Amino acid sequence: MSDKIDYQQRMQTAMNALMQVAMKNMVKELLEEVAKDGLPGNHHFFIAFRTAHPGVDIAPWLKEKYPDEMTIVMQDWFDNLAVMSDRFTVTLNFNNTAEPMVIPFDAITSFSDPSVEFGLRFDATEPKNDKKLEEVSTEVEEPHRDAEVVSLAAFRKPKK
Repeated sequence: MSDKIDYQQRMQTAMNALMQVAMKNMVKELLEEVAKDGLPGNHHFFIAFRTAHPGVDIAPWLKEKYPDEMTIVMQDWFDNLAVMSDRFTVTLNFNNTAEPMVIPFDAITSFSDPSVEFGLRFDATEPKNDKKLEEVSTEVEEPHRDAEVVSLAAFRKPKK
């Protein structure tokens, strides 16, 4: 045990966790707007999520095909989009078959709107039983596709 409390590190960890929550809330709000008004203009979303995350409900054949992570595209055809406090539901078309799915916000690993080169990458977290904030990774992710990925590293103060 150290004889000194590292408040700077604790502040960074807390701020990073709060940023993750704020960005997921932004995704939630965007999906709420789309559920109400539809997608405006050329906007479309790529949403990647962990298929093994508790609460994810997808067809067994999709789970078999994507055992770890899956990216869905919400663009021309989607139906029954509903947003709850901790998850959203949507029906998507796979090979002319409507497939309903349930995706908890905590399962999302990335969100992007390539039409405006915007993207977010989330730290992978597992559900916890306690209310303690998780330590957030300091690794910078490389951007995917042409979207701009917002990394939390840009908001951190350099270590002295």
